[in-house]
Amino acid sequence: MKAFWMATAAAVALGGCSTLPADVETPAASAPMSDEDARVADILSRMSLERKVAQLIQPQINSFTPEDMERYRFGSYLNGGNGGPYGDEYAPASEWLRYADEMYLASVAPMPNGEPVIPTIWGTDAVHGHTNVVKATIFPHNIGLGATRDADLLRRIGEATAVEIEVTGIDWNFSPTVAVARDDRWGRTYESYSEDPAIVAPLGAALVEGLQGRKGDPDRLGAGHVIATAKHFFGDGGTDQGVDQGDVNGDIEELKKIHAAPYPATIAAGVETIMASFNSINGRKMHGNEAMLTDVLRGELGFDGLVVGDWNGHGQVAGCTNTDCPQSLLAGLDIYMVPDDWKGLMDNLIAQVEDGTIPMARLDEAVGRVLRMKLRAGLLDGFVKPSDRPNAGQYELIGSPEHRAIAREAVAKSQVILKNNGVLPLKEGANVLVAGTAADDIAQAAGGWTLTWQGGGDLDNSYFPGATSIWSGLETAIEASGGSATLSADGSYDAKPDVAIVVFGEEPYAEFAGDRKHLGFTDEEGLELLRKFKAEGVPTVAVFLSGRPLWMNREMNAADAFVASWLPGGEGAGIADVLTGAMPATGKLGFSWPATCDFGPLNGPDGALFQVGYGRSLTDTSPAPVLDENCAPLMQGAAKDWYVSGRLADGVLANTATGKLDNLRGEAGGIFAIGLDRNAQEDARAISFGPGAFLELVQAGGDSGYGYRVTYEVQTRPSAAVYLKVGASEPLDVTQELSVAEGKGYREMILTDACMADLGPSLTITSQGPFKINIGSVVREEFAEGTDCSF
Repeated sequence: MKAFWMATAAAVALGGCSTLPADVETPAASAPMSDEDARVADILSRMSLERKVAQLIQPQINSFTPEDMERYRFGSYLNGGNGGPYGDEYAPASEWLRYADEMYLASVAPMPNGEPVIPTIWGTDAVHGHTNVVKATIFPHNIGLGATRDADLLRRIGEATAVEIEVTGIDWNFSPTVAVARDDRWGRTYESYSEDPAIVAPLGAALVEGLQGRKGDPDRLGAGHVIATAKHFFGDGGTDQGVDQGDVNGDIEELKKIHAAPYPATIAAGVETIMASFNSINGRKMHGNEAMLTDVLRGELGFDGLVVGDWNGHGQVAGCTNTDCPQSLLAGLDIYMVPDDWKGLMDNLIAQVEDGTIPMARLDEAVGRVLRMKLRAGLLDGFVKPSDRPNAGQYELIGSPEHRAIAREAVAKSQVILKNNGVLPLKEGANVLVAGTAADDIAQAAGGWTLTWQGGGDLDNSYFPGATSIWSGLETAIEASGGSATLSADGSYDAKPDVAIVVFGEEPYAEFAGDRKHLGFTDEEGLELLRKFKAEGVPTVAVFLSGRPLWMNREMNAADAFVASWLPGGEGAGIADVLTGAMPATGKLGFSWPATCDFGPLNGPDGALFQVGYGRSLTDTSPAPVLDENCAPLMQGAAKDWYVSGRLADGVLANTATGKLDNLRGEAGGIFAIGLDRNAQEDARAISFGPGAFLELVQAGGDSGYGYRVTYEVQTRPSAAVYLKVGASEPLDVTQELSVAEGKGYREMILTDACMADLGPSLTITSQGPFKINIGSVVREEFAEGTDCSF
């Protein structure tokens, strides 16, 4: 990718040490940039139809082989949030680099008939550092970075991230997200810098410059830099009710003023690629929206780079499927992100060019944009495998002290103090108790898109070598000041502490699994600890981890100081820097903080407890008012949606004979459950039962009297008896019903008091033999009297 690759390749070849095939065709020396179009046209003129279409196909690493790469010559490929090289999402960096070499060499094997050889390119979601890779620096998520308002910091984060990406041989980052989140119920709110586009724009542009280098600099897209992607164009943060991938409605010019506003800044910064959004604009999906992708993005905004799709986003366009969607290419999409169905899509695109559905001129235009991106990145100026490129294989750069120092600075600058009655900064020599299960949990502090797509789960601190938990950072800082620190997750103690720091917050989540119905925080661990300490006369500091502002009136009333820490990542010492006063508190809200937990979006002063820009200094100890603690949604009892959009509701457990399945994923007690794409990425589960295995969904303290609606698909009919049990009811034999459902697609199962004597808060499936079923959703409902059970 880098400027000196061509010279390096020549030197290696002259030395007789080249690892590339001897007869690989090497393009001519780089032409002046004024000849860019001529170079692209020359390559296009020598490409076959099949090779052109292949440049537009982007599969995921788990769905194809090096042999497929050599046969089809995909222009690019990606790793999904749960994907790693050779099927190992926790593979060391050396395996990522080995895989990059393997795929690259397959892509540059000699071509027959003199066709040009075009190297492939690997794209990854390094959205808060290169966090798919073990040991990588974990920066705060965007919502925290937005609270810093520090463009120079964002630029340095981009530079550090680019270097760590280069170590693993990857060329392309799907970042930054420049969404303007306008409804905090949206599960991707934390990927947004702010609800204000004027805050989003300069920060997004700065990250682009950090990743790619500044326009005009000689090292732009050279050593220490990778290709950036501004996403998702446009409106992803403006969907109705904050529903992920939903519809954005309104006057198009007014929508552009908010949701398209950050893009001119990233385009001016030279961003090479922009990713199309999943959402619709006034009912029309962006992946098929020519008015937006072509007329606005290219015409009005002047973008001359490449438009890449999102995960099977083209398949959501009206009239399309994952394997058949000429509409997207005709609308202005250049690359299809088609994780698994690449073969069918490729065959159909070839046929559609041959029959005239897709004009050759449009195909050449899209392929030309792919080639131009690779040309600008230096990929066509001599073939150099990833492990021979700058920074590649220098594993000490991943999570280096210098990069972790930048992350620690970012954590400190992102802390927003919302209340402080004088307990902060912590006094030197104090006896400090640190409470809450999140205090020593790096995965919870890091949030989604960290080693796994949804984050959290079974990821304990051993998965994050070199990182620092919030507790560890506090312990070091407090003891350095002459005090003492004790970790007590449940808040118990022998000697009464001078102050208690309670660390609590949202469990990790990623897109759509994090969508919420309201802004009330339902987990009461932190609240109970704060109230306990208050009753015992112990001053408290609440450290709240979250991907969005939430209604925290009860916790704020109970705490003496309240700090919005967002999702700080892997350098918890940055929080200690602020709490101890080693660094000033400079963080300012990028989002309005809600005064109530009702169902509506919040943008601006109306309904805000704290407005955008609010954040106390450590010296601001002005009294805080007592807040209203009434929250109607929290008074409505247990959540009725038990399993929707790929995530269990709060308090719902998935139990087996030998343990629980975190978020209905994993293996235990003869049950094996994996993610499955139904309507969106991993929004369903494929569940395999071994002989005698059972799966119980249960909500402790949940309401009785509600029926169950289960969306399911039988993959493999039962080989022995299968029983359903609800609450204390007798088990119901459903073997016949499930057997006839095999191969019939998704169906609905309705369980009412017509077949269950007790409608308690547990649902158990037991299979006496091997059995496979897909679960799309489990919802509890009040059915009309007399509603029959059905399957």
